[in-house]
Amino acid sequence: MRITVIGATGHVGSYLVPRLVELGHEVTAVSRGRREAYKTHAAWKQVRRVILDREALESDGRFADRILALSPEIVIDMICFTAESARHLVEALNGALQHYLACGTIWVHGYSTIVPATESLPRKPFGEYGIRKEEMERYLLEQARLRRFPATVLHPGHIVGEGWPPLNPAGNFNPSVFEILAREEELVLPNLGLETVHHVHADDVAQGFVKAIGNWSTSVGESFHLVSPAALTLRGYAEHMAAWFGMKPNIRFLPWEQWKETVSEEEAWFTWDHIAHSPNCSIEKAKRLLNYAPRYGSLEAVCESVRWLIEHDLISV
Repeated sequence: MRITVIGATGHVGSYLVPRLVELGHEVTAVSRGRREAYKTHAAWKQVRRVILDREALESDGRFADRILALSPEIVIDMICFTAESARHLVEALNGALQHYLACGTIWVHGYSTIVPATESLPRKPFGEYGIRKEEMERYLLEQARLRRFPATVLHPGHIVGEGWPPLNPAGNFNPSVFEILAREEELVLPNLGLETVHHVHADDVAQGFVKAIGNWSTSVGESFHLVSPAALTLRGYAEHMAAWFGMKPNIRFLPWEQWKETVSEEEAWFTWDHIAHSPNCSIEKAKRLLNYAPRYGSLEAVCESVRWLIEHDLISV
């Protein structure tokens, strides 16, 4: 198949594009610059690279035409952020495409109510990212029902992999949290550390997209969670990482209003965003309809990422 991947050199695209090439697909990688993928692979030599500035081209209505000119049979859109962006592509591609797959987010659920959350739960998103992605999802699934536009929406959790710091046990992206655990120093967590985070390895997200393509009849018109088999509490995450370093957990807890004063404003913002959502999502639908089978649990995925940080001297343990 001729597959165009928009946002091809990002976290997931770095794993997805080689998977597609190895399956024999003809892949066109669209990105806004010449940045290389996070993970090198010989398959990239067989990929056509196209540079397009989506924001600039969308502003004057030319982006969809440029994608259509690539003659894709399948479009994988890793960076569609709004219903307006989706509508721009749908209007141009409807009738000319076999499958359109968009990357969403588990943030479409908003705060957790019933856990693990299933895809059928009513959406209660908050924050610009979750709200806009939910609007995108709703528009695409409506187009699938009303106009038979072949859309599938896939919702990853907190993506981790080699090449970037993972979401840490404090619910933010400061890699020094892992250094604290590795040295058996005191780690202060907000509240009682019982809020949850739900990671997924970038390659498992890539697997989910490939499985959705391979199961067209059951994936079109549907949305799916792509996460690890189980979420982690902040406390459990910290305890497991301490043990991975061969240390005992040294954890103290503070109420949120006190805890946020112990970190930077940016770290506090990220932590609040994650603990306010406290995602915990089911993958039963993806397992049943797509045969999705993540290779990594949350901890295995994180440990691979942390090992990469250590090997590249980005953290000292």
